[in-house]
Amino acid sequence: MNDTQRLEKATFAAGCFWGVEAAFRRVKGVVSTRVGYTGGWKEHPTYEEVCSGTTGHAEAVEVTFDPDRVSYDGLLRLFWECHDPTQLNRQGPDVGTNYRSAIFCHTAGQELAATASREREQQSGRHSRPIVTEITAAATFWQAEEYHQQYLEKRGGGSCHW
Repeated sequence: MNDTQRLEKATFAAGCFWGVEAAFRRVKGVVSTRVGYTGGWKEHPTYEEVCSGTTGHAEAVEVTFDPDRVSYDGLLRLFWECHDPTQLNRQGPDVGTNYRSAIFCHTAGQELAATASREREQQSGRHSRPIVTEITAAATFWQAEEYHQQYLEKRGGGSCHW
C-alpha cells in the first residue's frame, strides 16, 4: 500500500456476521474486516446483550476496502448474494432484530448507490417477496469480542446458513 492509496469503509448487516465476514474477506481489494454491532442505542454492547434484542444493534461487518481494486457497487452485489434480503429480522434459523438486513452508509454517495442497488435487486426478479433491507447512515461501530473475529477461518472454514 502506498501513501496515496485511499481506503474506504462499508458496513453491512446480513444475518449472522460470521459467514458474511468470511464472504467479504475473499474479495480482492478488501483490506480488512471486523465484525461487531451497530444501528442501536446501547454503548459498548456485548454479544449476549445484542442477542437479547434489547440494544437495537444488528450483527454487522465493517469492510475496509481499496476502491481502486473493488468498487462499492461490487461489494453491494456480494451483499445481495450472501443472504435473503426479503426476510424481516431473520436469516434462516436465526431470528431477531440483530439479524436484520441493513446497509449502513458512510457517505452520501454510498447512500445513493445502496438505494439504487436495492431498487435494481428488487426489479431483478430474483425475489418473490419485497426486499426489507434498511438503508441508514452509519453510526458507531462497536467491535465484537475477539473470539467472533474471523470465526469461521479460525475453525477451518465452513459457512453459516447460505
